[in-house]
Amino acid sequence: EYEPDSNSNFTVLLDVSKSMGYGSRGMTKLEYGSMIAGCLTYLVHRQRDRVGLITFDDDIVEHVPPSAKHMEVVLHTLDKLKPSRPGSLKKPLHKLAEHFGRRGVIALISDLYEDPDEVLEAVKPLRARGHDLIVFHLLDPTELEFPFNEATNFEELETGERLPVIPEVLRDKYRVMMQEHTEMLARKFTENRVDYAQLNTGMPPEHALFKFLSARGRLNRVR
Repeated sequence: EYEPDSNSNFTVLLDVSKSMGYGSRGMTKLEYGSMIAGCLTYLVHRQRDRVGLITFDDDIVEHVPPSAKHMEVVLHTLDKLKPSRPGSLKKPLHKLAEHFGRRGVIALISDLYEDPDEVLEAVKPLRARGHDLIVFHLLDPTELEFPFNEATNFEELETGERLPVIPEVLRDKYRVMMQEHTEMLARKFTENRVDYAQLNTGMPPEHALFKFLSARGRLNRVR
């Protein structure tokens, strides 16, 4: 059971950009993120707090404002999501920072398909306004492991650009770059008091949530 401190507003910001449509094992990052969003909002709704949902790519797509009566609307919105356009964090998140007038808990769910400095710049206004910010970084197993063997054309998820790649030549370098990317994100978020969880979409969502919420509970007690 998870019993968070009561907060009046809880809003999920869910990335629905084209790159979130990728999935190597039957479930896309967007489908996985939607399940995480649904579970989190349900947990908070059970606390009788207000829940809301905002989806975005390079702009705001859907907006369900926080309300004690919006749980069904949130679930319905999650059920019909489809990635269609390239994404950008800074524009929609800065716009949302001006929109949120009341402090609350915000959960950002995204593959963070940008440079760590740009990601931090995008979320800073939300944190600066006093929101309790949680970032769920979704990565497909193939994005973490790069298990490919045969030379082929790889397609850039956002632009559609194709690039010929020989995996065995790039595998080690790719893994090092990916590790450096996630470690830098974790460090920058920690420095700015933002909770960060990297989630492998090959892991069952309930396991990922339990692992994170347990760690967050211990962190809150330390704070």
